[in-house]
Amino acid sequence: MGRGDLSDAEWDLIGPLLPPERGRWARPSGDNRRFLNGMLHVLRVGCPWRDMHERYGKWNSVYVRFRRWAEQGVWDALLQTLVDLGLTDDWQHMIDSTSVRGHVSAAGGKGGLVRTLLVDHAAALRAKSTPAATIKDCLSASS
Repeated sequence: MGRGDLSDAEWDLIGPLLPPERGRWARPSGDNRRFLNGMLHVLRVGCPWRDMHERYGKWNSVYVRFRRWAEQGVWDALLQTLVDLGLTDDWQHMIDSTSVRGHVSAAGGKGGLVRTLLVDHAAALRAKSTPAATIKDCLSASS
């Protein structure tokens, strides 16, 4: 198991929530845990799918399963189940520099009332979107 891969306790919680994979008649299906670890690795590191580590299998197989689960709504159902169990909240946003580009003059500038209101609003959103307990906290508490 690599650094950042799902532990046995996390897999015991998440594994049953994933759809079972059926292999085609010509080839067997891969292990959901290995595929999920590959997906999480790509999302965590931010590398292209083609640069995914080989221990997770073929990059295209992992990507195809990731897209299939996205189209079937598996990710939404997984998040909703974790919210229902109280292991996370549904106020999660992920933004990185590839999706948000700052204006040329965004490097610095004069403050003012509008800036103060925006900073206060962002602080309130940040406080609201920070989960009270992470999955690892809940799992360690239940052990």
